[in-house]
Amino acid sequence: MFIQTQATPNPSSLMFYPDKPVMQVGSADFPNPRSAMNSPLAKSLFAIDGVTRVFFGSDFVTVTKSEDAAWEFLKPEVFAAIMDFYSSGQPLFLDSQAAAAMDTAIHQDDSETVAMIKELLETRIRPAVQDDGGDIVYRGFDPDTGIVKLKMQGACSGCPSSSVTLKSGIENMLMHYVPEVKGVEQEMDAQDDEATLSGQMSS
Repeated sequence: MFIQTQATPNPSSLMFYPDKPVMQVGSADFPNPRSAMNSPLAKSLFAIDGVTRVFFGSDFVTVTKSEDAAWEFLKPEVFAAIMDFYSSGQPLFLDSQAAAAMDTAIHQDDSETVAMIKELLETRIRPAVQDDGGDIVYRGFDPDTGIVKLKMQGACSGCPSSSVTLKSGIENMLMHYVPEVKGVEQEMDAQDDEATLSGQMSS
């Protein structure tokens, strides 16, 4: 099995291509070991000292490391974990219900605006974000304020450029195609939230 790696805009994240499909549909983000209990592969990656986040895309796995961990030591262990998983024949998820993020599936009760936002995210924005080893999740639209809530995942979640990407590229595209959209906000994980709040308090 030949696994290729690719750098991402986030120096702490690396994409691993196992030469086999990873997710059949959508993507899956594991921000901590607790969230990985349902996936044998994510669980074994978190068992590696220095791994802080795991993300599954269509044909890649993004691994994020702590600042003090070095890729030269982590890479061989990640390779081994991925190869062991594929040779074991285990399913990617123990409970298939908990699999892919279907956030952009269009529902019957979605307004025309929400349907357009979801379609743009799925067809134009998600592929570009996945090229950088991450993903984006639709969290909601407030018709009163015109704000779209999104969540960044994988390499994009802790990346310094993610807020720039979100604000400039994604916001501009949504506002251009969907006049009802007035802006985009990033929804953080609870731990990211505390960091952001404390940052705002001190400024």
